[in-house]
Amino acid sequence: MKLNHLNLTVSDVSEARQFLKKYFGLQTIDTGEDNSRLALLRDDDGLVLTLMNVGGETEVQYPASFHIGFIQETEARVGEINQRLKEDGFDVPPPRRFHGDWTFYFLAPGGFTIEVLAVTRQSKSPFTDSDVRYPTIAEQFKAEGV
Repeated sequence: MKLNHLNLTVSDVSEARQFLKKYFGLQTIDTGEDNSRLALLRDDDGLVLTLMNVGGETEVQYPASFHIGFIQETEARVGEINQRLKEDGFDVPPPRRFHGDWTFYFLAPGGFTIEVLAVTRQSKSPFTDSDVRYPTIAEQFKAEGV
């Protein structure tokens, strides 16, 4: 079975769409209309990310540990993305070693959190083994003493 789409409620569909296209290379799926309440984006592996704001929300609120992640091939690439975001005026913390990987989290336009990481598998956490149940981010943070 393959996960094929994910829906995010965002405060501004157009702003979130442009951000994800510019910094993470997502491609817009043409819906045939200019819609300020719905956007469909596709990643390199075919996952469809739906951005929605059907109720006119000006603010969205996700649980504290909720995020979407973009895995990079190298730590250097994580640093490049971080630097580009900083240069373009986004408030992003520097990458750091966390849960065994090189990573940073930040609040994206639209009101959701993004993680950019390079998986290095230096974690002592049992959650990196492929044969175990993957915990929530909150469980991972607790296991690592955060």
